[in-house]
Amino acid sequence: MAGYSKNKLTLGQLVFLALLTALNVVLSRILIIPIPATHGDINFCDTGIFLAAVSLGPWAGLLVGGLSGFLLDLLSGYGQFMIFSLIVHGLEGLLVGLFAKSNKVSNNWPQIILAIIVGIIVMVIGYYITNWILYSTAAGIFSVLTNTIQGVAGAIVAVILLPALQKILAHYWRLS
Repeated sequence: MAGYSKNKLTLGQLVFLALLTALNVVLSRILIIPIPATHGDINFCDTGIFLAAVSLGPWAGLLVGGLSGFLLDLLSGYGQFMIFSLIVHGLEGLLVGLFAKSNKVSNNWPQIILAIIVGIIVMVIGYYITNWILYSTAAGIFSVLTNTIQGVAGAIVAVILLPALQKILAHYWRLS
């Protein structure tokens, strides 16, 4: 994660990650489109994951992704998805952070876009497998389209918000 010692998060950074996770869960819970065929919904959880992973690195992406997905399912009544979401969204955030190589605030847009595409692919495949395990092959196949739409929508919002978040981080943590 940018601006922190390899072995220790500062209290301010930990609080920021907790706030980002909470904000991600709340916004994802409010802005939802239910999809009965997959027993899930389209939400903007990926937006917060992409913002955390690109701006703060792979461990922040893992933490915000895993906790956001887990808590969102808990609060939404999708308990059967909680562990899967912890793994899928956590892995999504970790890989986006690794592919973005975010050891500092960066504007390497081709690399950021590639990282986000990798994250979307991981999330879509992860939920295909999840729906296949929990329900059926048909539910897994149907989830591919809806999760792709969710991932792309989350990516668009994240790309729009990313410059503002990076300015905030650069100002408060002197990361530039």
